[in-house]
Amino acid sequence: MPPTNAPELTRAIDPAALERFAADLSALCDPAHDRVLVAVSGGPDSLALLLLAQALLGDRCVAATVDHGLRPEAADEAAWVADLCAARGIGHAILGGPLPERTGHTANLSARARALRYEVLQSHADAVGATQIATAHHADDQVETLIMRLNRGAGVGGLAGVRASGQGMGGRVIRPLLGWRRAELGAIVAAAGIVAVDDPSNVSDRYDRARLRKALAGIDWIDPLRVAASAAALADAEEAIVWMVRQLGTDRVAAEGDSLLLDPRDLPFELVRRLVEQCVRRIDPTADIRGPALLRMVKALESGDTAMLGEVAAVALSPAAWRFRKAPPRRLL
Repeated sequence: MPPTNAPELTRAIDPAALERFAADLSALCDPAHDRVLVAVSGGPDSLALLLLAQALLGDRCVAATVDHGLRPEAADEAAWVADLCAARGIGHAILGGPLPERTGHTANLSARARALRYEVLQSHADAVGATQIATAHHADDQVETLIMRLNRGAGVGGLAGVRASGQGMGGRVIRPLLGWRRAELGAIVAAAGIVAVDDPSNVSDRYDRARLRKALAGIDWIDPLRVAASAAALADAEEAIVWMVRQLGTDRVAAEGDSLLLDPRDLPFELVRRLVEQCVRRIDPTADIRGPALLRMVKALESGDTAMLGEVAAVALSPAAWRFRKAPPRRLL
């Protein structure tokens, strides 16, 4: 069962913490005018975000809790958050819906739950006139994310980690707590007299992140704030590469009938890889473009061969012309 304690509403946020949060939020939106929807699970991180946001924004802070229907306790936890918000005068909604079908982009349960959150939070933000959707990712989350992605062989985009803004939810998501530690956020909640919800998945060895979190707890030489700074630098690098690919897409990709022609000559491999991805997505927006499949296509084209990815057929006509077009329907035997 979720905790039943009531918040001590007379306790204010520490002025220094609020000033710090105001600076972080101001870098991502306009606190004087924007209406912010805070995603609140009931855990200490999201509760700290809620307390800080309400103290700064007043009635321009609204909240929502997503019940994925995956744990029997989730409904009670969502109701507990709703009661807490009601006691503090914060508009709150409990959101839910069916999990998306399993696809290449939602291959596991966590990805499907994340897709559901994005969908229902975006819809609710529209309904309540929220200009931004705030989530409580913090510096310790960033360390976990980067290590997990390193272990999966991620490139620059993946190693940029969790971005402060612009990722998901129609580009309206903001994460103002990436410079904060988990312990700092827990202290804010404790100072308000609130005992947060304890989600058992956070410590279950079934989940990669939970196992990694336990391992990191015994390491004192990793500085999450410096890791977060590295992630931010990688995010800047990723933004520069994306900008360059956009420019090259104009110069190096040409439409010819129902095909696209790409000139990859003299370009670094990473730029070629991304231009190939751009061509595939333009022809088949639903293609499941994962790293190994895309890499195989590029290598085949570099060797002068043909390749298929999704519904897209590609052929190297010459070193200066790779053609992409929709593959003809397969014959039924």
